[in-house]
Amino acid sequence: MQIKRNRPTARFLAEVLVVGQMGAVALAAHLTGIYLLLFPELAALSHDVLTRPQGKWASQPWRIVLTPTLTAFVGLFVTRHTSYGAISIALVVTASLFIIKLLRSAIGPAISAGALPMVLNEKSWLYPAAIFMGLVGLVATLWIWRHYGPPFDTPSNDSANDSRVIDALETYPHDRFWVITLLTFVLLLGIPAQLTGLRFILFPPLIVMAYELFGHPEVPGWMARPALFPLVCVLTATIGVLAHHTFRTSFVGVMLTVLCSIAILRAFKVHMPPALAVGLLPFVMASPNIRYPTSVGIGTVALTVCFCGRRYIRLSFARA
Repeated sequence: MQIKRNRPTARFLAEVLVVGQMGAVALAAHLTGIYLLLFPELAALSHDVLTRPQGKWASQPWRIVLTPTLTAFVGLFVTRHTSYGAISIALVVTASLFIIKLLRSAIGPAISAGALPMVLNEKSWLYPAAIFMGLVGLVATLWIWRHYGPPFDTPSNDSANDSRVIDALETYPHDRFWVITLLTFVLLLGIPAQLTGLRFILFPPLIVMAYELFGHPEVPGWMARPALFPLVCVLTATIGVLAHHTFRTSFVGVMLTVLCSIAILRAFKVHMPPALAVGLLPFVMASPNIRYPTSVGIGTVALTVCFCGRRYIRLSFARA
């Protein structure tokens, strides 16, 4: 007879595992000196696949490894041969979208893996290797969790509906003209990022968020309460900066940041994995300061305005 366990308890244990997983990765990065083992989107992927082991991302384990590794390779290649700019970032995003389409992958965070070298000016070939190693570790953890972790109970109707909504958001976009909208957003926000030197106005997880929102405008989620989206991201970014400067041991700061970020998502009752990546970005930046959460605020407000404006235009045309 199968032993049933309480679903909230299983989720809590999964989130504890996410904190431990990211702490272990941060410790490995500290001991080896390969700081890019701490790929920020690894936290987003870890949170989704470990709390939803039957979800869309978790159902594609080999794509979890392959898609971000390939986009990281392409992003690094472009970074080594061009300078930072809106057009360069748009080129990386376009190549990343092609890879996602070619692999029939649902792994949107792979776009962030492609854009990160350009934003950080990272030119070492260790970068895609570090991405690969971190993701292999995540898939191994997922396999162990599925086989030896506590099984989730059959979800209630509300939980099942929420899971279907999340799975829909993680499928390949199908909205008309979403590619044009996404690349236009990247170019328009990349220009002030280039001119002001505030590269994190267009921070990599923001591109992932734009990819999901513009590709699935009909799916309810973060934009149900538009003001909440920038607030959550600024909070996790601020926590990341403070933790980076407070704790001399990086893995302690990483674990605290992930823990606090998960608590924020729970408090606001939103499923927003990229917000975890926002919190971890300071740990791979050269000298994070107040400019980072400020840039995050500008970028997320811009995405909110663009999304709401596009939705208003679509509704106006539908009524006409």
